[in-house]
Amino acid sequence: MIEQNRGLIYALTAYLIWGTFPLLFSLFKGLPAMEVLAHRIAWSAVFVAIIITLTGKWHRIKAALTNKQLILALCCSTTLIAANWGLYIWAAMNERAVEASLGYFIHPLVSVGLGVFFLKESLSTYQKVALLLAIIAVVYKVTSSGALPWISLSLAASFALYGFVRKQTQVDTVTGLMIETTLALPFTLIFWLFTPVNHFGFNLQGGLFILAGILTAIPLLAFAAAARRISLSMIGFLMYLNPTLQLLCAVFILGEPFTHTDLITFSLIWIGLAIFTGGTYWRHRKDRQKLRPSVTSS
Repeated sequence: MIEQNRGLIYALTAYLIWGTFPLLFSLFKGLPAMEVLAHRIAWSAVFVAIIITLTGKWHRIKAALTNKQLILALCCSTTLIAANWGLYIWAAMNERAVEASLGYFIHPLVSVGLGVFFLKESLSTYQKVALLLAIIAVVYKVTSSGALPWISLSLAASFALYGFVRKQTQVDTVTGLMIETTLALPFTLIFWLFTPVNHFGFNLQGGLFILAGILTAIPLLAFAAAARRISLSMIGFLMYLNPTLQLLCAVFILGEPFTHTDLITFSLIWIGLAIFTGGTYWRHRKDRQKLRPSVTSS
């Protein structure tokens, strides 16, 4: 019970931090999004390196670096997560956080689609209904606004693909994040070399750059710790806390518009997610009951 409570605290910590990202990155408004991304990558790498040093786990990094197939997969995941981070930063800085939050609502359903397309997984009835509602929501958004919700779809696709690639790699979260941020460091160095203006300094803005890196690593580490302690159904339920908080921050704190079209689009996604989550929970519970040893009277 103690471990489960700790897992719940770790999960809430991760989702609460992720949920307040619109507020964090809106503070960089007016700066180039690529510069913020460069600092986010660099300071994440520094923070994770400190964690690895304190825990004495550099031997895991050395072992991982000898696996060429693993490094190739992490190069792919690095590209995906860097694209995801960069787009999210741009969206938050340009008052598009509502669209970004929609992407993370869609993300679980995109992950299911990837499983069907790449792993040939079969869909249950509730998954088909949830995916159909998501498709209807996107089509409605396009026909009503006359524009493709490319931010939402790009964030959902990049994060779902990132999760798909990382699921295929046999590496722990800390080691994977250290290698990914290290692989992305050349981008930051090239950016700084060819950018005439650097807004980093020993002031509040410089502190925010460092904070962005730290707050990138902490929720990932907290989520990994939570996943080892609480059930899959609990994680599935809590995952919607992140985009919900992002949406609330965008609308009620940052003052972004939430139109009638947005309401219908989000409502369709929410209904789909309710069906998806409920079906997953029911199926998980049913599977657990099957695994319990039957008790017969003697």
